[in-house]
Formats: sequence, structure tokens, C-alpha cells
Amino acid sequence: MALYSEKVMDHFRNPRNVGVIENADGVGQVGNAKCGDIMKMYLKIENDIIVDVKFETFGCGSAIASSSMATEMIKGKPVAEAMRLTNRAVAEALDGLPDYKMHCSVLAEEAIKSALDDYYAKHPEKKEGA
Repeated sequence: MALYSEKVMDHFRNPRNVGVIENADGVGQVGNAKCGDIMKMYLKIENDIIVDVKFETFGCGSAIASSSMATEMIKGKPVAEAMRLTNRAVAEALDGLPDYKMHCSVLAEEAIKSALDDYYAKHPEKKEGA
């Protein structure tokens, strides 16, 4: 059996949404010191919808693929839906990751939540129930 699914390889070879959003509404950066992966997510949000999302990832193929897939999963979605994105959903969308690479999908989830936290810190009035 192949170590990585075709979807992982596709998102690694052709990552979606790579780059920087100038004046992003939310920016989040997370890292895993143990493996050296660093992810930075940029969100553009209008009317509580994520209209654009970009990422910069310094890491292994699984980290890049997880970032790419996660951005695809939240683009065009309401902020509340993006907050509920789980690493398991990212891994499943990639048709699975090897167990020792699951932390890459966790980083993708954390990077998005970090960017959303930044957005809410800049716009406290947008937080649900505020």
C-alpha cells in the first residue's frame, strides 16, 4: 500500500491557496517544535464569510497537503463553520494520513483557529454571543 493517498500527493504537488493576503482580517501562526513544521494562515472575511484564505507552510509534504486541503474546506464558508473544522475532517478529506503525520492535520486546524482568534481580537463585536 502507498504511504500517502493520491489526494495527499496532489495537494503536496499542487497546493491550493499558497501565499499571503495583505491586510488580512485574521492571521494565525502555529508551529510544532518537535518536527519543525510552521504554518501561517491568512483570512479575508466579509459579512462573516471567509472570502479568501492563503497559507505559508514550512514543513513536510503532509503539512503542506494538510494546509492546502484545510484552506479549500473553509474557503467560501461562514466563520462559525470554519471554527468547527477538525483535524480529523482534514485528514479524512485527504483520504487519510499515516498516524505519525496526523499532527500535520492538527496544525492546520490550529492555524485556522489561531487566525480566527486574531480576527475576533481585532473585531470583538463579531464574536457570536458578544
